[in-house]
Amino acid sequence: MAGSKQLITIKGTRDGLTLYIDDTCSFSELLTELEETLSTNHVADDDPMITVTIQLGNRYLHQDQEEELRRVIRNKNKLVVQSIESDVIPKKQALQWLEDSEVKVVNKVVRSGQVLEVTGDMLLIGDVNPGGKIIASGNIFVMGNLRGVAHAGFPNNREAIIAAAYMKPTQLRIADYISRSPDYDTEGVYMECGIIDKEKEKIIIDRLQVLSRKRPDINGFERRMIHG
Repeated sequence: MAGSKQLITIKGTRDGLTLYIDDTCSFSELLTELEETLSTNHVADDDPMITVTIQLGNRYLHQDQEEELRRVIRNKNKLVVQSIESDVIPKKQALQWLEDSEVKVVNKVVRSGQVLEVTGDMLLIGDVNPGGKIIASGNIFVMGNLRGVAHAGFPNNREAIIAAAYMKPTQLRIADYISRSPDYDTEGVYMECGIIDKEKEKIIIDRLQVLSRKRPDINGFERRMIHG
C-alpha cells in the first residue's frame, strides 16, 4: 500500500503543468491517485488549454500503459499531454546509442574507388588516398594522410569534427556542409581539423588545439587523441 506517501507532485511552469510521478508505486496506484489529484485541481471552462508534461523518473511504461495515462488526463477538460519523459530507455534504443557513440578502429589504407563507412566515431590508422572516401555518423580521426574525401556527422550531426595527421583532402563534408576547395594551403597541413564555423556557415580548417574551446563537450578519448 502506498499509505500516506504522495505519489504525484504537480508544478506549474510557463509552459503548463509538470507531473512528477513516484517511480516505486504500482501502475494501478498511480492511476488511482492521478484521478484523485486531477479531480481536486479544478479547471474553469473559460480557462485556456493547459499542456501537461509527465516525468516518470526511473519508471518505464509500455505503450498501452502510456495510452491509459493519456486517457485519464484527456478526460479532464482543458488538459492535453505534451510529452511523457522517463530516465529509462528501451534496450534497443540503448544499444543504438552505444553503437552511435562507439569508436570504430580501422587499420587499413583506403585506396581510390574504395568507401569505408562506420556508425559512430572512426579512428583510421592509415591513409585515405585520392579517390578514396570515408564516412562516419560521428567524428573522424585519421592517423595518416587524408587526401581523399571525408564525411563526418552523416547525415545530420553538425557538431562532428574531422582530424588528420596530414590534411590535404579533395573534399570535406560535415553533415550537410561541404567544404569549398581549397580551404587550406596547397601543400596541405599537419595535425589540423575540420569543423563547422557556425558564424561563417562553412567548414573551416584549424589547429587541433582549438577544439577544447570550440567543442568543450568533446569526450575523454577524443581529448587523448588530440593531445597525444
